Amino acid sequence: MLIIFLGVFSQWVAWKFQLPAIVLMSIAGLLVGPVFGITTPQENFGDLFNPLISLAVAIILFEGSLNLNFKEVRGFGKPVYRIVTFGALIAWIGGSLAAHYVAGLSWAVAFVIGGLFIVTGPTVIMPLLRQAKLKARPAAILKWEGVIVDPFGALLALFAFQFVLFANGDETAAAFGLFFLASLFAALLGGAVGWVMGRMFEKGQIPEFLKSPVVLAFVLLTFTISDMIMHETGLLAVTAMGMIMANMHISSINDMRHFKENISVLLISSVFVMLTASLSREVLMEIFNWEIIAFVLAMLFVVRPLSIWISTIGTDLSSREKLLVGWIAPRGIVALTVSGYFASRLMDAGYEDATILTALTFALVFSTVVAHGFTIGWVGRKLDLASSASPGILIIGAGSFTTKLAATLHEMEQKVLLIDSSWGDLQQARLSGVPNHVGEILSEHTEYEVDLNPYESMLVATETDSYNSLVVNNFVPEFGRPNLYQTAIHEGDPADFHSSLSGRTLFGEAWNIHELDHKTELGYTIRSTQLTEQYTYKEYLEKSRDGTIPLLIQRAQGQKKIEFFTSGDKLEPKPGDTVVSLTPTPELRDRHQEKLKAAQGKKDAQSKE
Repeated sequence: MLIIFLGVFSQWVAWKFQLPAIVLMSIAGLLVGPVFGITTPQENFGDLFNPLISLAVAIILFEGSLNLNFKEVRGFGKPVYRIVTFGALIAWIGGSLAAHYVAGLSWAVAFVIGGLFIVTGPTVIMPLLRQAKLKARPAAILKWEGVIVDPFGALLALFAFQFVLFANGDETAAAFGLFFLASLFAALLGGAVGWVMGRMFEKGQIPEFLKSPVVLAFVLLTFTISDMIMHETGLLAVTAMGMIMANMHISSINDMRHFKENISVLLISSVFVMLTASLSREVLMEIFNWEIIAFVLAMLFVVRPLSIWISTIGTDLSSREKLLVGWIAPRGIVALTVSGYFASRLMDAGYEDATILTALTFALVFSTVVAHGFTIGWVGRKLDLASSASPGILIIGAGSFTTKLAATLHEMEQKVLLIDSSWGDLQQARLSGVPNHVGEILSEHTEYEVDLNPYESMLVATETDSYNSLVVNNFVPEFGRPNLYQTAIHEGDPADFHSSLSGRTLFGEAWNIHELDHKTELGYTIRSTQLTEQYTYKEYLEKSRDGTIPLLIQRAQGQKKIEFFTSGDKLEPKPGDTVVSLTPTPELRDRHQEKLKAAQGKKDAQSKE
């Protein structure tokens, strides 16, 4: 209970205060483990400790590979391929040299641990990418490297270990060749299971409510079978399984992906706390050895940058992208768990210097997690490879009102993007200089063309109420329901659109998109008014023209955050804030007053008669 609570609580605190979640999870584990001695998971779980962590890593790695659609790297597949092959080889050689000459390890132990330390992995990369909101290209490169290299790092360490035993005469050539056969079998098994599962899903042979549980069961089964044949090949099997399913264009893949994401967040949180809480105080003190510190610095500032810069020569990666990718390489759960396995195996084989592997690994993991966790956002912004500090707004539907609203937000220096499937409807937006995109927001094609990371809120305002609700529900996992807005229901019973099926209603129940477009076409304008200590919001409302519709508030503090007026929520503008409203011109107001007077006169005449 404590492990799960601390893990999830760390994630929430990290989200609340914009801190690296992995750092908080590691610190929480250290506090309840070696620092205060509240719990020791390795003793509590006993023989189940390592199997539980291995199965958790398998699920996390499968969830990461389920996001590896080849369409995502279209146009920059070459640098990704070079980094996960040539770059990984250079990192292996460089890491082995650093382990031998800097950390003082024997060649055999350095060769093994150098292969393991090429891993980054989805357990650490995914939370950092979620936090930093990098642009699509560097984020995709880091994600692909993390997921693909994760199993290969463990396999490289296993290959090196088998080679060391073979060179010493402790292993036969047949046993050494078994490594390659077991790796090939793992890849084929994972690919075959993924393809069969995908075909069964598409043919309707598995009911919808069982799809995610069935996938979860087969992930664990595939991992276990491969790992029983040869240790550490299970990671390769689940990666192959996920990649095959990700590229089969399964209609229900998003539902499974969201299910796996939720599980992964829980598992990452729990496993990091478990691993750090299981460290001993002796290991913590050992990491302050100057040789270990020097090794960590060499990995951070020499091995990683060199492996990226050399491997990407001749690619179209810019120097800024190389600098960012060359800096970000946090190690995670796989390095911690697998290093313990190889430390015991190497000590059994007579390599006494392997005793420091646990301390060496933890020092590298914690140092990279802290260094990269706290700097990824800052470095990304300095290199102009991260989203703007001010969160953006997506507007779906290019009507006359939404085009004017987007233009107003653009003039207020807010990041805004107007999306519509009609080229013609976006003409006015293009003439006004408003950022726009022609495409269907629900299509997979748009997903790869539009980087959604810079946008925090979405306004859906097309003429079809049911479509608006469909878009809102589709993007709940990405934006969260509090950040999804749609215009009021135009036709039918609003009760048919339950709050669980809709976004927050913009501007009030009376103002559907047809009414807003009609008023805009009549000549209503969008007006901005800054409040002061003398001119308060109450006075603003009293002096507003009849027919004025408050739209949003731009806060004066911080990032000048935008808050929309919605049905059922009461905003309280403060001095310094800017109120934006849809307001009739004086001519329209006078005409409206004349109509009201004429109608009242006609009514009075009828009453006299």
